[in-house]
Amino acid sequence: MSVITSTACSRALGDELRRLRESCTDLGGAHMAVRLGWHPSKVTNIEKGKARASEIDLVQFLTMCGKDIDFFEDFRRRYKHAFDEYVVQVNEELRTVAFAESTAATLTSYSSRGIPGLVQTSEYADALYRLGGFVAEERIPNLVRFRIERQAILRRHDRPTCVFFVHELALRQKVGDDRIMEDQYAKLLFSAQDIRIVPADVVVPSSGCVLWSYEKSAPVVYCEADLVNVFVQDPGAIARTRLLFDHLERVALDAGQSRTKLAEYVSPPREEFDGRGPRLA
Repeated sequence: MSVITSTACSRALGDELRRLRESCTDLGGAHMAVRLGWHPSKVTNIEKGKARASEIDLVQFLTMCGKDIDFFEDFRRRYKHAFDEYVVQVNEELRTVAFAESTAATLTSYSSRGIPGLVQTSEYADALYRLGGFVAEERIPNLVRFRIERQAILRRHDRPTCVFFVHELALRQKVGDDRIMEDQYAKLLFSAQDIRIVPADVVVPSSGCVLWSYEKSAPVVYCEADLVNVFVQDPGAIARTRLLFDHLERVALDAGQSRTKLAEYVSPPREEFDGRGPRLA
């Protein structure tokens, strides 16, 4: 087993193995290695996602944690492509997103279609999930709760450095009723130190993405679609994403201008949008 470049997915699944060891056994990493007949560094590297475990390694590790063959098959399916430069996951598998997000040193995102999840209100998130009928009704409360719980990283003393580029057209998309939009605009204004507004007349050739950067790991680009989530660590794709954010830095309003623009949406005139300014409905 050789140490290789970790990915967001390999680190999330490695952390899942660590949690299983801690919750299902009374063994520390070194004692687990002794039980398995492994070198201590092997357990450490697998749990940190820095080394690929073989199928035999996974069987031995998960058996020691009391897991059955069905659990192993599910984990093996998720683990199979964990070290690839492009990893596609169905939307239900949100743990990788939360782990990658919470361990990042910097987080830079661009959204053209809606408000970024980390600065959404619960009511806005709920209304957004209900649009289009893509999400089963019974799943929505858990999805909203998960999204709001993720926002705890912004309240940490060691929070990542964040920049949210939000296209003004996304602000004009009415999600829910007027009250929901009023509360959402107010939350954005409260978080204005992290928000950069891209003016409505600026064309950006991207639907949106997130760039996570880490102190000791390679950066990761994350793209969220209707049916799947994509995690990218291809160096070329990372470079192109950095060019996108360099462009957004040039065309977006600065922090002060963005705050002023958000304030216009918090207290706008009560008439229908006529092409001359923001609206609530």
